[in-house]
Amino acid sequence: MPIVQVSVWEGMTRENKKKTVEGITKVFVDLGVPKEAVEIVIYEAPKSNWATGGQMHSEIHEKTPSL
Repeated sequence: MPIVQVSVWEGMTRENKKKTVEGITKVFVDLGVPKEAVEIVIYEAPKSNWATGGQMHSEIHEKTPSL
């Protein structure tokens, strides 16, 4: 049984979470895995706890809306 962990910035909408888990599940179903066997956990973190290239995402994406 696959367990997929997805990390995103906090504030992702419920609708986008639903689309995400449906899409990930479809990939595994297309590989022959029963959909009931696919487990997905979405972890949300604030942009202030996320960085790339030594820069905090809260500073890089100050005006980027949540998904």
